[in-house]
Amino acid sequence: MSFCEPTASVLISLIASFNILANVDVHLNSANTDINNQKSLQNGAKLFMNYCSGCHSISFMRYNRIGKDLNISDADIEKNLMFNSEKIGGKITSSMPKDGSLKWFGVTPPDLSLVSRSKGVDWIYTYLHSFYADASRPFGVNNKIFANVSMPDVLWALKKTKSPKAFDQDVRDIVNFLDYVGEPARLVRVDLGYKVLGFLIILFILAYLMKKEYWKDVKYGKWRAKD
Repeated sequence: MSFCEPTASVLISLIASFNILANVDVHLNSANTDINNQKSLQNGAKLFMNYCSGCHSISFMRYNRIGKDLNISDADIEKNLMFNSEKIGGKITSSMPKDGSLKWFGVTPPDLSLVSRSKGVDWIYTYLHSFYADASRPFGVNNKIFANVSMPDVLWALKKTKSPKAFDQDVRDIVNFLDYVGEPARLVRVDLGYKVLGFLIILFILAYLMKKEYWKDVKYGKWRAKD
């Protein structure tokens, strides 16, 4: 099932919301995403829905598209990824009211459907690792690469209860999932690309052998003696 195409206004507002306050002169750590790692994508989807979807939508995606691509059954999606009254074929939207978000955060949390394409996976990965305590901020935290960000450190419980290595893997899985969400067709496109390249290599070999066979009569014709 295809997902909705973004309009120009949505794209502009999405990109602008992430660039207005973001610091640009920062060192970004490598996220090392791999959208072919299905286990990582499944864990990333679960973590995103549990820790991020309360505020952020990924409205260009649908639940059943995720289920099909990530090999998750409809029953598991309804049990582990759907928390409101959505339908399995519906778009993934946040249940947070717009008026409430403006009151609580001072800004409407942006849709994250294209954040991996507008900011890059390394930026997201570094951002999620860059929260630090700051008593002057409303939620008691700030961010090293997004100064005075309105978002709280939603992953603090994972950071507190898990080892640094396990927490880092969870962050990578979330980023990997957002990388997939930014272009779901890449799962099919990349696989199809390898098959096409393989076909072209085989075709080249066969064409080369056929060329040698056809030119054999020209090279060793009756009018020319063999070497």
